[in-house]
Amino acid sequence: MTLPKDPDWWRGAVIYQIYPRSFQDSNGDGIGDLPGITSRLDHIATLGADAIWISPFFTSPMKDFGYDVSDYCGVDPMFGTLADFDALVTRAHDLGLRVMIDLVLSHSSDQHPWFRESRQSRDNPKADWYVWADPKPDGTPPNNWLSIFGGSAWSWDARREQYYLHNFLTSQPDLNFHNPDVQEAQLDVARFWLERGVDGFRLDTINFYFADKYLRDNPALPKELRNDSIAPAVNPYNHQMHLFDKNQPENLEFLRKFRSVLAPYGAAAVGEVGDAQRGLEIMAEYTSGGDKVQMCYPFEMLQPRRLTAEGVEATFARMAAAAPDAWPCWSYSNHDTVRHITRWQLSEEGAKAYTALLMCLRGSVCLYQGEELGLPEAEIAFEDLQDPYGIEFWPEFKGRDGARTPMTWQKDNAQGGFTAGPRAWLPVTAPHLARAVGAQAGVADSMLEFYRAVLAFRRAHPVLRYGDMTGITAEGPVIRFTRQGAEEIFCAFNLGEASQDIHLPDGRWEAIGGALGAQPVIEGKANLGPWHYCLARRV
Repeated sequence: MTLPKDPDWWRGAVIYQIYPRSFQDSNGDGIGDLPGITSRLDHIATLGADAIWISPFFTSPMKDFGYDVSDYCGVDPMFGTLADFDALVTRAHDLGLRVMIDLVLSHSSDQHPWFRESRQSRDNPKADWYVWADPKPDGTPPNNWLSIFGGSAWSWDARREQYYLHNFLTSQPDLNFHNPDVQEAQLDVARFWLERGVDGFRLDTINFYFADKYLRDNPALPKELRNDSIAPAVNPYNHQMHLFDKNQPENLEFLRKFRSVLAPYGAAAVGEVGDAQRGLEIMAEYTSGGDKVQMCYPFEMLQPRRLTAEGVEATFARMAAAAPDAWPCWSYSNHDTVRHITRWQLSEEGAKAYTALLMCLRGSVCLYQGEELGLPEAEIAFEDLQDPYGIEFWPEFKGRDGARTPMTWQKDNAQGGFTAGPRAWLPVTAPHLARAVGAQAGVADSMLEFYRAVLAFRRAHPVLRYGDMTGITAEGPVIRFTRQGAEEIFCAFNLGEASQDIHLPDGRWEAIGGALGAQPVIEGKANLGPWHYCLARRV
């Protein structure tokens, strides 16, 4: 089946993120793979998602589990083959699902042929494909930039007698996007996958493509302004204002080039904006005007602290001030963050309220695998850790493995139905087994059935996908707003622990969403208990 070429398919879409190592293992080696994903696509289609986003499956030494790419156009053998990928795309399209894949353009593995050639000398054909710099006279790195994974962002290479830049692991050197040949090579990567039928890309670290060409020092960030949403609080990365190691103005022209590559295919891109201070403004800059990427996700809803009504109001106010036509892609959880059920200490009722809110906000949505099961963060012992980030900062920061454990499909199976082998790459925990797909499917009040219902509700009311959003106001713990388009829907969510009485806007309103637990409207008023919400249509 070939899906219709709709250049706006992404607008308001619900995108389901798959972490391939942990979704489904098809060959018993304990690691998820592409055939495994294909075998489970029915679950995502039944959930009601519009698209899938698959985290990296490219050829890689796996120092950062696929985010260190050594061949952008190859499939790592642990995940399968290009033929397996083609079969996955075909099956997804047959089910009406679009396919997005992760592109890690800002950096490669140090095992990539480009870097191997680049580091040989200062005058080879790819000598300028990565960010190289001479040391200071005393031999120290060229500036004060820090790596998100700890320590200096510069590593010494004895062959060239220069430092190379790496914003992440030392084995992930940063490409030099000031070189037009690098840009064209990465655009060719996008073309390769578009020709294989993908419908779009998630662009990893989209604001890291360019570094300041003068390599100026970053200024210090006052302690009161530090934010640990990008790196853990114990990481000195948070002590700098990252003015020069990312977020450079040259990025805008490259994103325009990238958009022009997408256009003939009707494809879309969602960028990850990793910036704790200016994430919303950068997102607005990258998605406004219709000539760069279609959407980005900032970190406002991936924060360690629970999202409040006041926070929602402030987020949308900042976004509107930056660019009214900006298009966000909201998410609460992903492979890099503690699962939001645990991070925000949510009850089952609270988790459902936040999910309903997410589905009513203006923007697209990313759901992370297992979120629909209400999975908490898994407790992982130090000896079971795989994540280099967690190993580096243990025990103050336990890393990302707790969000990356295998998907659980069956309750009465030691490995949750994830693998037929004796052991998964990360342990399957008892709390996750209790919430397996098989334990929740068909159970009326389960989290899984709630997600299915709320996605169906969003699909049944296109105004929630495409409509305007007005009157965004926080009244204590209640966030309220109206979605306007072919119909008008009033939304109010009590994100607090005490009951609240609300008055709807003037006019006649009919309560909807009763099957989701939305509260009744009586004479223009609604009583919202803790985690209750009101959805009403103007009549």
